[in-house]
Amino acid sequence: MSMTTLDFEAPILEIESRIDEIKNVSGLGAGEIDAELKSLEDKLTKLKANIYKKLTPPQKVLVARHPNRPYTLDYINSIFTDFVELHGDRLYRDDPAIICGTAKLNGDPVLVMGHQKGRNTKENIHRNFGMANPEGYRKAQRMFKMAETFNRPIVTFVDTPGAYPGIGAEERGQAEAIAKSLMVMAELTVPMVTIITGEGGSGGALGIAMGNRVAMLEHSIYAVISPEGCASILWKDPAYAGKAAEALKLTAQDLKEQKIIDEIISEPAGGAHRDYDLISSRVKDFILRALSDLKKMDREKIFEDRYQKFRAMGVFAE
Repeated sequence: MSMTTLDFEAPILEIESRIDEIKNVSGLGAGEIDAELKSLEDKLTKLKANIYKKLTPPQKVLVARHPNRPYTLDYINSIFTDFVELHGDRLYRDDPAIICGTAKLNGDPVLVMGHQKGRNTKENIHRNFGMANPEGYRKAQRMFKMAETFNRPIVTFVDTPGAYPGIGAEERGQAEAIAKSLMVMAELTVPMVTIITGEGGSGGALGIAMGNRVAMLEHSIYAVISPEGCASILWKDPAYAGKAAEALKLTAQDLKEQKIIDEIISEPAGGAHRDYDLISSRVKDFILRALSDLKKMDREKIFEDRYQKFRAMGVFAE
């Protein structure tokens, strides 16, 4: 898989290219090569940390959308075992934009679900770029109810620009499907853990994100509208997307401060797309800690815990 480089990552690419060149040079002695590589690798580590520590909201939007970022299936393959995908909403069709299935987490049965984007044009067309249709949310509802019946914890991964806004989706009841998903999640009495791994776009994200515990990856985003959509409404020009990203308070740091999410999961130096194993390990650690906490509660308390969490969001003024 080729690595896409963002504009602000150019200095990183320069050093990485130099490291590759040295590794392919045979004219230098082993000692010289080792010393040069060590110096460059140390410099590269510091550079990644400095660049990613100072990312602006518009830059975080780019990182959250990075095409090499791990997707739901990457996390499923790294964190869970015995995954069996389940298909269809029993009403219309299967929606490949949302992956659902049973799996085991350290031997314990869970239901796992998430948005799935593609790695190339063909896959993205198949997955509809991670934008679910109503049947995707109705499939999710079916799985939520199944988890409730069999008393299985639920883990969801969120990464979507938003619910698909096409004519067919609207004709089949997109808004109703998302609203029904919210109602079903609100009534669950099993533990639910949610991680925003990339883009958390509006109701399309929230449709599977009503967890008792919600975390965001360090450079992911979560907002009521995309920066481009916000700019088109407020300034009649999507070119103001950067300004909108600043105003939307969509970063993990903003949302943690506002108590919308519970935890920020640190990403590897240079972003999650540079080390799948490390970010998967950190995500797994969060899931295990969250479920361990929630499993101490009875089912009525789990329901109340989720209700109070979302009831407490926002500020009321008279």
